[in-house]
Parts: sequence; structure tokens; C-alpha cells
Amino acid sequence: MIFIFDLGIGNLSSVQFGFERCGESSVLIASGTDWSEQLAVWGLPQAVILPGVGAFGDAMFQLKARGLLTPLRKAARSGVPLLGICLGMQLLFATSEESSGSVGLHLLEGNILRLPSGFKVPHMGWNSLERMRPHPLVESLDEGEYVYFVHSFYAEVPNPKTVVSVTPYAGVEVPSIVAEGNLCGTQFHPEKSGPIGHRILQNFVHWSRGIHERMREEGNDALQL
Repeated sequence: MIFIFDLGIGNLSSVQFGFERCGESSVLIASGTDWSEQLAVWGLPQAVILPGVGAFGDAMFQLKARGLLTPLRKAARSGVPLLGICLGMQLLFATSEESSGSVGLHLLEGNILRLPSGFKVPHMGWNSLERMRPHPLVESLDEGEYVYFVHSFYAEVPNPKTVVSVTPYAGVEVPSIVAEGNLCGTQFHPEKSGPIGHRILQNFVHWSRGIHERMREEGNDALQL
């Protein structure tokens, strides 16, 4: 079962439908109580999805207010595959210029910066992926595939090994896919990116399923999450 975190600031039906098309069931987790109840039903989740639209600070506030911050951190640090989408990817980093004084999850090293002025912001529409290194998320994708973006901020990532693909925009090599260990994120919306986005979600499902099965074989399915 895939757990999708619901922060109450976006319509998650397209995300759920995206995974449904991949043959995977999902449940929405809108509170710490939801998390505990669904763990009791399903056990260790195959993956955790952190989607997001809106402002960085508001999203972090909702994670805390809904009792989701600790479950999310525990899942990530326990090895459960985690996919951050758009704002959800940005939340994986330390800070953001969008919300002064607001601290992110800091599961990945880096900070979120505003796209340079003098260009059309937000960056909205279709743009290409330039692969920087191999990763299961981009398996079977051709170079230069187009996906759908809506964002005004981007991740500045100090470790180039974290960056799977970039998308040039506003004079910046915007990290469009990042990954490190069991954590990954897309600055674009795969659930709105047509057949290419569907393939990326399929790749994530296949990758996360392998990790989930390995964790169960190793006896990690009863982790205290």
C-alpha cells in the first residue's frame, strides 16, 4: 500500500489516479491518527508520497499541525521509499527563500531559492529533462523527454550526485529529479505529465516494490513507525 500525505492544500485525486493507473492502491494520510490506523491495517507502507502545491512555510506548518512530521521523518530514516512531488520535493531540503525562518525536513542537503527575476515566473508548462546520471526513476526514458512544471523556486543542491536530471530555465540548471538512497523527488508533476510522467511513476512503483520486498525479507516490516 502506498501512503499519500494529505496536507489539505491541494487536490490529490490526480496523484491517486496516477498510481491507480500503475496498478497500485493508495490511502490518504491526513493526520498522525490516520498514520497509526493505516499502519495497523497495512503494516509497513510500500512507499510514502509527499505531494504539494502552495507555499513552503504553510506546508511545513501543516505537517507539524497534523502530527505528520515525526511519522514522515521516521519513515524516511527507516528506509521506506519516499517521493516528493513539486513542493513536496522542495520540503526535503533545509530552507527556502519563499518562507523566511521556515525550516524544511532537511532530509537532503541544499536550499530552495527563488528563480531569477527577468524571466517568466512561475515556470509553467512543458520542459525537457537532461539526465545527469542513471537512476531507476529514469530507466527507459529517452534523453530530452518533456514533463509538466509549475514552480517559482528551485533546489540548490551542493552534491551533484544527488541530481538525477536537470531542466534549464531562467539561466539556471534546475534540478528536476533528485535522489539519494530511499529518497527521491521531482520538481515537475509526473501525474500531469502524460505518458512520460506515467512511465516515471511506473518506474517508482517498481523500484519501491523491490525495496519494500527486501525490507520484509530482512524482517523490517514491523519497524516502529
